[in-house]
Amino acid sequence: MDRAQKQELVTTLHEVFSNTGVVVVSHYSGLTVADMNSLRGEMRSVGALLKVAKNRLVKIALEGTPAKGVSDLFTGPTAIAYSDDPVAAPKVAVDFAKKNPNFVVLGGMMGEMVLDPDGVKSLASLPSLDELRGKIVGMLTQPATKIVQVVSAPGAQVARVINAYATKGEEAA
Repeated sequence: MDRAQKQELVTTLHEVFSNTGVVVVSHYSGLTVADMNSLRGEMRSVGALLKVAKNRLVKIALEGTPAKGVSDLFTGPTAIAYSDDPVAAPKVAVDFAKKNPNFVVLGGMMGEMVLDPDGVKSLASLPSLDELRGKIVGMLTQPATKIVQVVSAPGAQVARVINAYATKGEEAA
């Protein structure tokens, strides 16, 4: 990697640490290339990304960002998973760590808050933004549906009474 590529990587990582919803730091020592590709694919499927970079470059990228507190996690072979959705990257990372003992979640950050491994696991247990949006939409439409049912019920009863009188009148005639 030449100097320009290193500078570009530092700039990219600086943007990630400054603007991303959540970052998960983990050790990946002992994972095969197939395992890493599988993890990258799982991350991409939920809108998250996984990067492996030299710790020295990551620490340079952390300067001047709210994520400065996680710099002590970058020792040894580390991977950075990140996503705008605060649940996506932690959920995939924690699930992958359960299946692969060589992948260890060290911690992370969300906004300016530094997370320990238990904090990352707590985030992973939350529903995703899409699931929460679906629940909110369901809760918002449910009262409207009930109001329509209540308002239309008297009208339906009146229509049944009129229909009954009409059919009664036809039978009498």
